[in-house]
Amino acid sequence: MIKINGVSIHADGNTLAQYLETTDYDPKRIAVERNGDIVFKTQYNETILRDGDVIEIVSFVGGG
Repeated sequence: MIKINGVSIHADGNTLAQYLETTDYDPKRIAVERNGDIVFKTQYNETILRDGDVIEIVSFVGGG
């Protein structure tokens, strides 16, 4: 199981990019942390989610 924003899911073996494709997140407007480390957008395709990972995804909201 992988915990994403506090919710346990089955995504072991998928890349971060594959997971994000199944969500409504706009990859241009988010920041991702994996096990306490920032994941750069250039690493989404090569970051493989593993059992026990803790992922935090933060969306940026524009306004003014």
